[in-house]
Amino acid sequence: MNIDIEKVKITVTIPSENLQELRNAICQVGAGTIGNYTDCSIATKCIGTFKPMDSATPYIGEKNKLEFVEEEKLEVECDIGIVKKVIQELRKIHPYEEPAISIIPLISEEYFK
Repeated sequence: MNIDIEKVKITVTIPSENLQELRNAICQVGAGTIGNYTDCSIATKCIGTFKPMDSATPYIGEKNKLEFVEEEKLEVECDIGIVKKVIQELRKIHPYEEPAISIIPLISEEYFK
């Protein structure tokens, strides 16, 4: 089966207080468009963990200490042609030094019989 990927799902975790600014910014450049709808997204509350190493500059937490942080996982669909632009905007707005970003290819339902 030869599948042509046209859309991806972008997911990222972010502190709750930064969620709306990030959502607005990435939707402004075209993420979150599904059919005739724009600004489509979902956010799920979660607990993120991380331990900043000596060379890190953490936004939250202390170096060499395991942190547990209430975050939100933001998910949006994105056309493949604008992924780079969306990720660049995401990195400009996101407060973390290294945001946890996932880019997942989506298969259109038309490929299934």
